[in-house]
Amino acid sequence: MQKNKIILKNILTKKQFIIIIAFFLIVFAVLAYTFFSPNYFEGKKSFRFEIKTGTTLNQVIDTLYNAGIIPGKRNMRIAAFLLGAEKSIKAGRYEIPNGINYVNLVEMFKEGLCEVPVYVHLYDGISLKVLARVLKEKVYVDSVLVIELSKDKKFIQTEEFNVSSLEGYLLPGDYYFYKETPVKEIIEKLKSNFDKFISTDSLQKQIKKLKYNLHQILTMASIIQGESKKVDEYITISGVYYNRLQKGMKLQADPTIQYSLNTGWRRLLKNDLKINNPYNTYVHFGLPPGPINNPGKAAILSALYPEKHSYLFFVADGKGGHKFTRNYTEHLKAVKEYRKWFGEQVIK
Repeated sequence: MQKNKIILKNILTKKQFIIIIAFFLIVFAVLAYTFFSPNYFEGKKSFRFEIKTGTTLNQVIDTLYNAGIIPGKRNMRIAAFLLGAEKSIKAGRYEIPNGINYVNLVEMFKEGLCEVPVYVHLYDGISLKVLARVLKEKVYVDSVLVIELSKDKKFIQTEEFNVSSLEGYLLPGDYYFYKETPVKEIIEKLKSNFDKFISTDSLQKQIKKLKYNLHQILTMASIIQGESKKVDEYITISGVYYNRLQKGMKLQADPTIQYSLNTGWRRLLKNDLKINNPYNTYVHFGLPPGPINNPGKAAILSALYPEKHSYLFFVADGKGGHKFTRNYTEHLKAVKEYRKWFGEQVIK
């Protein structure tokens, strides 16, 4: 009798063991099917998806679900939890292959198997031509297309601007772009940053107060930007040019000559000052037709808030700055001093 009980107990134990094994096999099969089966989406071979810094896992899941890339949100969350990826997804631009399963998708985000944006510095006063070259070198875009689109009337009109070029309206600064980012997207980003900067109530009020339109102010800012590398001089230079405009004097700004020559920076000759070009402020009165570069915020603010003084002239002082004078006699004296200094440097 006792022997039979032992045999029966062993049989039950075996049955229980088999049931447990079967249960786990079923659970494993369900999990494998759920998390390792491919998730196909319609149309594209792959889906380009960007995760920006600060984006949460729930935001990522919502975007993928709404785009039809994953069939369910809950399974994606469970996969992220099991893989410990809830707070470790990496920012970047991903190419999600069609048919990827939940596990591989989560691992892709966790490991950061993506393209990261490239750092691009566009310095204050950068010309459209140089800007196009920098973008070509850093982001691998067509530099010719950058210039063409920046001067394309149809594209500019979509920006609600009555100008012939976006030169002056592309705000310099530090940017991050993915390689081969569409040129249109890059230009729109630069222009958008400019719009955000200039659209504040205080600046809009100041534009009206000066009684110059935005295009004229940006033109002035670009000249100021081209005249000096010392930011603390900007407002003084700005005051000089506004004083000259008010007195009906020619601006006689060297940077406008450099722009009209279109040969890159070089030391100007007397004959250069006589060229027949609308940007030659030694020949024509008033502001030139438009900006000669893309001025930075400091130069734009200086054009908006010029220093009030009686200076009408300035010349390099040989120390990286300028000497400002109120009349032509003082100016000639300052020029003589600079030439003397320059001659001594050549001899050395």
